[in-house]
Amino acid sequence: MTKYAKEIKLAIYHEWVDDHRRGTYLSQKYGMGRGGIQYLVDLIQKHGEDILDRPQQKYTANFKLAAIDRVLLGGEALSQVSLDLGLTNTGILANWLRSFKENGYTVITKKKGRPPKNAQKQGQTTDQRAGRAGKEAYSRACIHKKIGGLNSRTEEPRKEELARAITELRQELRLSVKYIIDVINANPGLPHISRSNYYYQTHKLDKDSGNQKLMDRIKEIFLEHSQRYGYRRIYGQLRREDYEVNHKKVQRLMQKMGLFAISIRKRRKYSSYYGVQGKIKPDLIKRNFYAIIPNRHWFTDVTEFHLKDQKLYLSPIIDGCTQEIISYNISRHPDLKQVMTMLDDAFEKHPALNGLIFHSDRGWQYQHQAYQAALANRGIDQSMSRLGNSLDDGLMEGFFGILKREMFYGQEHKYKDLNELEQAIQKYIDYYNNVRIKTGRKNMTPIEYRNHVLTTLTA
Repeated sequence: MTKYAKEIKLAIYHEWVDDHRRGTYLSQKYGMGRGGIQYLVDLIQKHGEDILDRPQQKYTANFKLAAIDRVLLGGEALSQVSLDLGLTNTGILANWLRSFKENGYTVITKKKGRPPKNAQKQGQTTDQRAGRAGKEAYSRACIHKKIGGLNSRTEEPRKEELARAITELRQELRLSVKYIIDVINANPGLPHISRSNYYYQTHKLDKDSGNQKLMDRIKEIFLEHSQRYGYRRIYGQLRREDYEVNHKKVQRLMQKMGLFAISIRKRRKYSSYYGVQGKIKPDLIKRNFYAIIPNRHWFTDVTEFHLKDQKLYLSPIIDGCTQEIISYNISRHPDLKQVMTMLDDAFEKHPALNGLIFHSDRGWQYQHQAYQAALANRGIDQSMSRLGNSLDDGLMEGFFGILKREMFYGQEHKYKDLNELEQAIQKYIDYYNNVRIKTGRKNMTPIEYRNHVLTTLTA
């Protein structure tokens, strides 16, 4: 990592920690191996950013021997020992180990200056010849191990994989291509490759060189939606823009560019069930969430956000046909006023709701007499999940998962207080309804799909 300036190393570290970028993306961006990136992040986290300002060290023979003993005798991982000692990269300790084995299990320290002239004129000694033989044996063992690892799978490795491994061996062992290939081809148990084939694999044109415009647009969509879109939704957006492309190609190009959507983390689920507080209604939905037209199936629930030892509660309504958020309310307390305010907003937007089935869990709010009366007065049939079956309200739970994955989990540091979090939730719900496309709704946004369905019905 010495060829990377301190500024680049710090940029990699902060993108990992603050922006939650990971190895594949950072490796593509900065040209550093994923293992080196992981080690750099661990090194700074353990020793602080000042470790990057430390001048080049000269290590004593006893220091090297102690480190080597931890690996060979103590069985510790080479990367962990390097990290504990504050070495700038794992290659330093790897070189000590290689030199230790090549020199008869003896630590050799280089002396300053040139060797005496007499020593330069003398021929090779027996010890020098033995050292060269040991190095060759070590090199052959490394080649067999690396190439044999490729061949340990059920199918023979592809030629490009074999060529990539040979290139890595050249850099690690400082050997010629001819020597490495000769060692490989001399072993019948290893996959063979010719020198001409090796050079063909390393110099052939990238097959995606003609896809640069498409790759640029994929990256733009990915960043426009704050890394929330996976390959399916990006494929849907491309189809909306009249790109003739297959979803498998989009997936492959995203993997190549290191573009991976935000992944979900499970947290403790908020529960508003406090036993039987009122009348329990039957389950009328029976997990048939989808409705052919809007305002036939509605679903609601309350979810909890934890931020800096404080809590915020969101109570939304989602439509079973369009999957749009009909109305919602955000509150510091999960009380009846929150749910009733949400209902009033929904009824103001949609006054005619005869025949609607309104589904929820068995939370105390939904058992309350005032809530049930408000539904009955408008000809709404109330439905409740079975006890302990969160999947009965799966559509609402799915929205909560999407919401928290795309704007909360792993991003808590962006919000200074509950007010900022509340604004972010409001902004996201507007984005969800009007911008974010649904692959199950003909690659339309929820509002677009509502208009599409209503237009079809009146046509």
